[in-house]
Amino acid sequence: MHISSGRWLYGLLLALTTSVLWGILPIKLKEVLQVMDPVTVTWYRLLVAGSLLLAYLAASRRLPRFRPLGRKGAWLLALAIGGLTANYVLYLVGLNLLSPGTTQLVIQVAPILLLVSSLFVFRERFSLGQGIGLAILLLGFVLFFNQRLGELLTSLTAYTAGVLIVLAAAFVWTFYGLAQKQLLTLWNSVQAMMVIYLACALLLAPWAQPLQALELSPLQGWLLLACCLNTLVAYGAFAEALAHWEASRVSATLAITPLVTFASVAVAASWWPDHVQPEQINWIAYGGALLVVLGSALTALGPSLLAGLRARKARRLARA
Repeated sequence: MHISSGRWLYGLLLALTTSVLWGILPIKLKEVLQVMDPVTVTWYRLLVAGSLLLAYLAASRRLPRFRPLGRKGAWLLALAIGGLTANYVLYLVGLNLLSPGTTQLVIQVAPILLLVSSLFVFRERFSLGQGIGLAILLLGFVLFFNQRLGELLTSLTAYTAGVLIVLAAAFVWTFYGLAQKQLLTLWNSVQAMMVIYLACALLLAPWAQPLQALELSPLQGWLLLACCLNTLVAYGAFAEALAHWEASRVSATLAITPLVTFASVAVAASWWPDHVQPEQINWIAYGGALLVVLGSALTALGPSLLAGLRARKARRLARA
């Protein structure tokens, strides 16, 4: 079993770095999507990230071996490739229809779906703390969509379609998450991501239009490069954070990602109003976003909080 190094402050800084990078990502993607289609943007992101990981693994002579996979591993790999490809494309299609903040908040459903799926697939336990966190998260979503609940429930507008598409992106990501969790018993995380990224890029190649990059403005070109590197750097910081801090606390820290997006949109809209539009939501919706983040954090921390309470109770009984 992996034991963290105990350098919690370093782990916290790395987790915050990941949260910031993921938080500003949809703002950059939104600008690039004005010229390029979602499939092509996804193809560039996966190809660049996968190629850099390939170069790193080749240089360190740590390229993955495929023979240990076997038939079961091959099916898991195919599931991970299909799930991540669909997730990336659907996320961008939804982002085209929604604001960055709304998109980032809705995609918070993904780790919750993974948690619920793990209850059935891996027979993991669901604690009382996690149940409370899930209830708070659902209440937060109701408050966040308070201005458009009628639209979401009664008509299929572009906004409703965007929310449904991002929910679909979260749903297919669950298949990727479950498959990758099993693949990590055969490969390390870098090897698994290299294979998955390059395979996803190969899968999308027939529909990608690389020459669209020539139509980008200089600013959009730099933003596309930043989007390509974002996944690699953010994931690297995330993996390193797990080496120094408990996974539950890292996940709880990453729950603030939507708040980073909302704050970044507000700043960018004031500095670059020609490129970034402010979020059109009221204060009730902002309160709902805070509850979604709180619910996500509680869901991630549920087991460790319960274990901590039990440990304190045991110490009190031992002293009595």
